[in-house]
Amino acid sequence: MWKEYSLSFIKNNKASSISIMIGALIASMFLSLICCLFYNMWQYDVNRIIYEEGDWQGALVGKFDETDLTKIKNHANVADLIVDDPSLDGTIVVKIYFHNPRQIYYDLPRIAQNLSTVPSDIAYHETLLAQYLIFDPQGEEHPLLLLFYLFVLGITSVSLILIIRNAFEFSMASRIHQFGILSSVGATPGQIRLCLLQEAAILCIMPILMGSFIGIGLCYGYFRFANSITSDYQRIPAVFQYHSRIWLVTILVSILTVLLSAWFPARKMSKLSTLETIFIGSEEGLKGKKRAPILTAFFGIEGELTGLSMKARKKALRTTTRSLTLSFLAFSLFLCFITLSTISTKYTYFERNKNTWDIMVEIKDTPITQVHNISEISKGSNVEDAVLYQKVELYTTITEEQISNELMKLGGLSAVAGESVQKKDASYLVSMPLLIMDDESFLEYCKQAGIKEQTSGGILSNQIWDSLNSNFRYREYLPYIKEDTQNSLVISNPEQEVFAEVPILGYANVEPLLREEYSDYALLQVLPLSVWKTINADIGFNHGITEQNTYLRILTRDESIIDTTMEEVKKILERDYTIEIENRVQQEITNGKIIQGYKIVVGSLCVLLAIIGISNIFSVALGFIHQRKREFARYISIGVTPEGIRKMLIIEAAAIAGRPLIITLPLTILFVIYATKASYLDLNEFVVQMPILPISLFMAMIVVFVGLAYYIGGRNICRYNMSEVLKDDTMI
Repeated sequence: MWKEYSLSFIKNNKASSISIMIGALIASMFLSLICCLFYNMWQYDVNRIIYEEGDWQGALVGKFDETDLTKIKNHANVADLIVDDPSLDGTIVVKIYFHNPRQIYYDLPRIAQNLSTVPSDIAYHETLLAQYLIFDPQGEEHPLLLLFYLFVLGITSVSLILIIRNAFEFSMASRIHQFGILSSVGATPGQIRLCLLQEAAILCIMPILMGSFIGIGLCYGYFRFANSITSDYQRIPAVFQYHSRIWLVTILVSILTVLLSAWFPARKMSKLSTLETIFIGSEEGLKGKKRAPILTAFFGIEGELTGLSMKARKKALRTTTRSLTLSFLAFSLFLCFITLSTISTKYTYFERNKNTWDIMVEIKDTPITQVHNISEISKGSNVEDAVLYQKVELYTTITEEQISNELMKLGGLSAVAGESVQKKDASYLVSMPLLIMDDESFLEYCKQAGIKEQTSGGILSNQIWDSLNSNFRYREYLPYIKEDTQNSLVISNPEQEVFAEVPILGYANVEPLLREEYSDYALLQVLPLSVWKTINADIGFNHGITEQNTYLRILTRDESIIDTTMEEVKKILERDYTIEIENRVQQEITNGKIIQGYKIVVGSLCVLLAIIGISNIFSVALGFIHQRKREFARYISIGVTPEGIRKMLIIEAAAIAGRPLIITLPLTILFVIYATKASYLDLNEFVVQMPILPISLFMAMIVVFVGLAYYIGGRNICRYNMSEVLKDDTMI
């Protein structure tokens, strides 16, 4: 009997059944797509971290013997270990793998305590552990990006689940009257619940299975598309991956949602008495006195009826409103953020460095003293200028008497630099980046700074950013130290173990024309290579005070020959060195491609979220509006014309499409105003480049699809004889 009843209901209520099937198909498809997409994004991050940093989980650094290594390996939670080659002083790095990595922050310190040699350092592979949501229990901050992704995944999944639940909830509510009649003739609540679950299984099993496989296919296509955009600047190839657990989770969640969506309305109906179920109508009612003043003021009686109807069905429309609002807000904020970032990058990097470099070469693992044969490059016909240099991170000590008068008027070095400098008694430990340049380039820098050309000492770039009276985008500078009292500076390594005194030839208020950025409150010193060789002869390179890479900056005679010159330089240097080489024009093109790729990928995700809301709109239009035939029949019975019904549907569609726009646009404007002020950009610069076209297209997409959904639903309603609707229970 119940089987026949279910099949009869499905046959006589095709629109409602199709609505449920479409809802199940869409929800399972997007749930499968999003889960698969996030899994691949997570897997790519894990593979990238392993590729760049290794797959170890914890490490101990020290001078360990075989007994210590045996103790480490015999620990119950240690799965394996790898020992790196010892350094010059016999120090080794023991990289450890654990059976249960979640115990690493508990086990690794205890392993270190049991060794005969106290480790000089205990390291955790935090970036890799964080991908598995393993965090330091003593840490104050956790990586928020992955947690944010999981939060977005959870919110999106809930939105998809609500599509199925809403479809069932309204379908079941429309049948309370029918089940009341069946209950009056002897049907038990258990039989009614079984009937609903049976219908849910018939309608949803195949759509759920189809949706899960379609989602996998869409994810594969989307992944290939995103991969093609980012293939030129990926660190490692992105390979599509899928795990059976994702499919099982998708299917189980979808089936569980369907069962619960059928069970809860049935359980609710089972608590109603037979008389209550017979006399309850199919529409939701309003609790208390409600009005729709805005719609009434603009559209009259049709506006008020539409507003009251939407308030009565606000639960059904909640998923739609949230999905459309979130998608449009995310899309508009992201585009505005990218536009602001592009403007900022253009002015702070590409425009600022336009005349600073054309080609940059990084010579790997080679100090400047071991780089030769650069003259072949610098004397090339296409090269206007070439500078060979090396960067060294050093420190110096400055007393309060040495600080400039201009700086003291602002309250001293601590007032301007804050915690960026360390104060000890009446002196400061200040960061001193050191640039070691080839002698010819150093002499050219002397000429640029207006200092006598010689290579017997260094030049101090004697300026500090006045952070109290200027911002980071439009910086003003003050003299750092008094120039008439200082003929030399003592430099040291970060550990304060190695010292050297460097004579000062002069002070400059300009930095060398190099593509370099220095700490805000650092005191830059430029040295010729010949002076550095003298210092190096005394202190050597094995004290950890210098980076073992050398850089070559090249300016070409014309921008059109940059690519040709780069290939020539590459051929010369690759004979003797391992290098990385890039040019300014190609970097700007690549940066543009990366930004465009971000726009497409993130824009696609925003469109996906919008489709969730639009899918729910079509579910409403094809299913729920069809179930509102009794509501519209009553409107007609009190004198509302068919033209009035169409006007009500247009008002409702406009309200649903307009609500996300009304909410999002003011928030976007506030974000732009705040962001431009925070980044010290001129608002007019953003207005000129604001992404009006893509935002307008996104708005138009929402309006068009919402209008289309209501047009289809309204056309279906107008085909029925409304007088018959009030009589025929099979059409409720």
